[in-house]
Amino acid sequence: MRMSKMYMPTLREVPAEAEIPSHQLLLRSGMTRRLVSGIYSYLPLGYRVIKKVEDIIREEMDNYGGQELLMSAVQPKEIWEATGRWDDFGPEMFKVKDRHSREFCLGPTHEEYLTDMINGEITSYKQLPLILYQIQTKYRDELRPRFGFMRAREFIMKDAYTFDTNEENMKKAYENQWNAYDDIFTRLKLRYKVVQGDSGAMGGDNSHEFMAMSEYGESLVAYCKSCDYAATDEKAAVVYDIVNEIEEELELEKVHTPGATTIEDLQGIFKTDGSKFAKALVYSVNEEPVVCIIPGDRQLSEIKFLNYIGEAEHDLEVASDFQIEEISGAEKGFTGPIGLKEGTRVLVDSRITEMKNLIVGGNEKDYHIKNANFGRDFQGEIVEDLLLIEEGDKCPQCGEVLEMERGIEVGNIFQLGKKYSEGLDARFLDENGKSQLFWMGSYGIGVSRTVAAIIEQYHDEQGIIWPLNVAPYHAIITVINGKNEEQVQLAEEIYESLKKLGVEVLLDDRDERAGVKFNDRDLIGIPLRITVGRGAADREVEYSLRKDGERIDVSVESLEDLIKKEFDQFEMRI
Repeated sequence: MRMSKMYMPTLREVPAEAEIPSHQLLLRSGMTRRLVSGIYSYLPLGYRVIKKVEDIIREEMDNYGGQELLMSAVQPKEIWEATGRWDDFGPEMFKVKDRHSREFCLGPTHEEYLTDMINGEITSYKQLPLILYQIQTKYRDELRPRFGFMRAREFIMKDAYTFDTNEENMKKAYENQWNAYDDIFTRLKLRYKVVQGDSGAMGGDNSHEFMAMSEYGESLVAYCKSCDYAATDEKAAVVYDIVNEIEEELELEKVHTPGATTIEDLQGIFKTDGSKFAKALVYSVNEEPVVCIIPGDRQLSEIKFLNYIGEAEHDLEVASDFQIEEISGAEKGFTGPIGLKEGTRVLVDSRITEMKNLIVGGNEKDYHIKNANFGRDFQGEIVEDLLLIEEGDKCPQCGEVLEMERGIEVGNIFQLGKKYSEGLDARFLDENGKSQLFWMGSYGIGVSRTVAAIIEQYHDEQGIIWPLNVAPYHAIITVINGKNEEQVQLAEEIYESLKKLGVEVLLDDRDERAGVKFNDRDLIGIPLRITVGRGAADREVEYSLRKDGERIDVSVESLEDLIKKEFDQFEMRI
């Protein structure tokens, strides 16, 4: 491709809306443009990258028995109502009506659609197992779209679904897809970790997330270097060491604490650390107050809380001042578990039940209570773990200190069980002729998000550093002086020979200064760089790699071997 003919609107300045490197570089390199918040167009360079990532995904999905299809993004309300997700999915679902007032959604995912489609067509155990997948645009009305492709309202996703005869075979399919994902993300040269994830609105009992590690990731990953434990901060089990210096339960004591509404305030008054407090956090779940009691030196995991009560994230809000006063009789900051309004639902982290003589809110303005003990002074539903993982916490498997690192969720896999086949009454006949529900799995890869993750791991101050197998073009030829006939002719010769070889090549034939050309090639990140300059008369060019920048002068005749060497490292044929 001749760059003089390309639509490649690069930017010199960082757009104000772009906060992280991938977002900045996708816009600056002319690979994408924003229409409105969370909705983007893929321009020619960016779309070439998207297609290459898709091709790698396709190859590996097909290698592991997948069959590609393409379903409509428009889905009828009825199939989502059958599984209970029309309401449960929440405000992230785009909902529309046709001219007849029939309701539809723009698909955020396709479990219901595909289950409904195969129902009655896959009728026998002899037709199983089945792996179907698609690569398609998805829609989710994010509350706060941000970070470009990371959290968009319209995005490209690969979603796959497996159908099996029983639980054992479903787990085999899960392992099979896990292996496919390992191969995909390894080929994409991503540094990633597989962690225990939260099933959320997808349902099912087991899920894992594939996290591309990046300081700009939205998720925090806790992992152990001594064993294989890894989980998101939302899911990670917290090991909390309890120290009870005084074993006997002391008498309750009311203490005046004027204006002290935080643990930090109270530590100064009581001359002790946060572990001696029981913190009461009040939430409104579907407009009903729920109180969570956790150790005062820890934070609540809202995901663990929601999983326990079986509600969705959009149903959760911090309780209003009015709700807090209604159940406690006092303003915010003085809520405690003793003397709450009868009928108030109270969840208690299990560690609280083992701690003695805690300091709690007095449910009266400017007062707290000392020596509160679970069982004797207050009750509640005991929840094994409501805590959010923190730096310095121990591994729940081996006891070593966990490492913490941020990551970008690029893939997820779910064991769905019979959730969707049961809701839609999707069945097959087993070997005994008996009707059975399908056992299902669901598997997603954020294609556009993966492109952003690659950039987060492969960039420098000058621009993107694409791995060869996903770069929009493999090589770029830069002509230093477009008015020098020898340079132009040699560049044309190399351009034609590389195309015949099967190399995707750009020829920068623009009437621009050399510095502009060099800046653009660094920005768009083409891996193999050939510079035609003063050595043209001797058939010598400068050869360099974007990833390390080392420059060497080589003969034109040696270019083919140097380029083939780079392709061999990616197991790519030319």
